[in-house]
Amino acid sequence: MEVLDVFIIGGGPIGIACGIACEKAGLHYVIVEKGVLTNSLYHYPLNMTFFSTSDKLEMGGVPFMSVSHKPTRTEALEYYRRVVEKWKLKINLYEKVEKMHRQDGDFEIKTSKHTYHAKNIILATGFYDLPNLMNVPGEDLPKVQHYYKEPWPYIGQKVLVVGGANSAVDVALETWRKGADVTMLLKGEGIDPNVKYWVKPDIENRIKEGSIKAFTNSLVKEIRENEVVIETPGGDVTIENDFVLAMTGYVPNFSLLDQLGVTLSIDEKRQPCYDQTNQESNILGVYLAGVVCGGLNTREFFIENSIVHAEHIVSHILGKRKVDVH
Repeated sequence: MEVLDVFIIGGGPIGIACGIACEKAGLHYVIVEKGVLTNSLYHYPLNMTFFSTSDKLEMGGVPFMSVSHKPTRTEALEYYRRVVEKWKLKINLYEKVEKMHRQDGDFEIKTSKHTYHAKNIILATGFYDLPNLMNVPGEDLPKVQHYYKEPWPYIGQKVLVVGGANSAVDVALETWRKGADVTMLLKGEGIDPNVKYWVKPDIENRIKEGSIKAFTNSLVKEIRENEVVIETPGGDVTIENDFVLAMTGYVPNFSLLDQLGVTLSIDEKRQPCYDQTNQESNILGVYLAGVVCGGLNTREFFIENSIVHAEHIVSHILGKRKVDVH
């Protein structure tokens, strides 16, 4: 029976960085990704521009050249494709992890295609796959979207954008500029203070002049075929509506953490337990890399400050091997 040194879950930038670290160390590994290469980036809005500069997203000694200072989604997709190609990484796409458990000291991992055995597991699953649901009546209607690609389907439509962070602001401005009748629903007093500094004045001015309508301190109460009921401080308000774009954020795949027995914090963050010096969780041999480390606090970790997790993890695995040898 073949036993891998490392089984990496997630073929995004951080999973790729972990694969590179394994290649450098001569470890026997495989990366498994349930979708396309860099699946989360692929599902970003088509016109998205990264907050980070291209040099901060580099890995594996491969230069990241972009037309402007901050790369686009398309440039990032091409860059990470070239990184995988240069390092000849062992990565299996369209393969979903289904069950995991420890067996005879190692881990048995069953996917949609194979069964693997590994000494160590790295969870680099990101958080973009599971939307943070509003849990209101009508959320399952076809007109409700938790992912946004481009503005063209919303020309001339009455659109409700739920959320006040970067994604919601980008969606509101882009659809409005293409002719949508846009209303924003803000949970707090106004736009999130952490919105990109070059965009924040734009959205606030559009709201102030009335081009984009906004309800503050409000929540969605019910979604209907042609309208939405909004719970406001002054009482319920019903507005006409064609589409609801719920930019309410996303959550990590907690089910994978639960299967492996990784402890989560009891506060609202639900942050996994792990050693920040080596990324190992409370379960020996299970490592966390990237945004999954933050639990529901998804703003703390991103590509540029998580690439280093790969080296920390592989260094720790190599250290344990030396101890075992002696």
